[in-house]
Amino acid sequence: MNELFGTLSDGTPVHRWTLERAGVRVRVLSYGGIVQSVEVPDRQGRSGNVVLGFPGLDGYLAHPEPYLGALVGRYANRVAGARFPLDGRVHTLAANNGPNSLHGGERGFDKRVWDVAPVTHGLRLTLVSAHGEEGFPGRLEMSVTYTLDERGALGIAYEAVTDAPTVVNPTNHSYWNLAGSGSAAGHELRIAASRFTPVDADLIPAGDHQEVTGTRFDFREARRTGTGYDHNLVLDKGVTPTPVEVAELYDPASGRVLTVATTEPGMQLYTADHIGEPFAPGAGIALETQHFPDSPNRPDFPSTVLRPGGTFRSETVYGFAVRR
Repeated sequence: MNELFGTLSDGTPVHRWTLERAGVRVRVLSYGGIVQSVEVPDRQGRSGNVVLGFPGLDGYLAHPEPYLGALVGRYANRVAGARFPLDGRVHTLAANNGPNSLHGGERGFDKRVWDVAPVTHGLRLTLVSAHGEEGFPGRLEMSVTYTLDERGALGIAYEAVTDAPTVVNPTNHSYWNLAGSGSAAGHELRIAASRFTPVDADLIPAGDHQEVTGTRFDFREARRTGTGYDHNLVLDKGVTPTPVEVAELYDPASGRVLTVATTEPGMQLYTADHIGEPFAPGAGIALETQHFPDSPNRPDFPSTVLRPGGTFRSETVYGFAVRR
């Protein structure tokens, strides 16, 4: 089912699509590919929305920086100095985070209106990113497919092809609050990551990966998240051809459980400490599956390079359950 959600200033219509299966209801916008809401039951059987979102299009247009529920790219996270070398040439990107490029630049995937078509139990979103857009080389044809499986798990599958060498690292930027309101700081989190990426003051990776043992980044056993995180955790499994479960988020009050399975090697844990009104700091937790920040400048990190003739593929699955 789809409906008109609003209209941009240039007259472009924005539609909202609704997916529903196995007691889970998901609403997706054509603007930014935004996951506006995910409704799942608690231990009492009461359904509630567990992602942060705005009720109308105006909210997203007025508050773009949190990237609420959006598809971000071409490059999720930061690229240091808004530049990177590729095949002997340095490419300069739009700098929208101090001197650095963040989440694709000034007008990344989150600010585009995607073409949307229904598929079996889901939606396929497509767009074309022109050569040179935000400084990225190559004409990129991007598709993202949202699906609900027979258990109500939300799958997000990404594919991309290019006509020139480029870098690609998209993700979804949903903020999860399994309580449905209030703070998410009391949620319990487990992540299968023995290392993390230390960062400098601009949140750019600094030095080599470090062991989480004895640090506040050790979530190998479930514990309360608290606040103060905007860091990449290096998943033990690395890059995999199919999604592997790597994380679990649990809200003791509601009983809701979120599991995360992915093909990606990293997860950015962000506890929304700097999110602005109308939300309060700590209102949600972002678990962004992705390659590592600044990989185009770090040959020691897993590569994000895509070349003509190849196909970029990535998949993440968010599962839902209830703990009694």
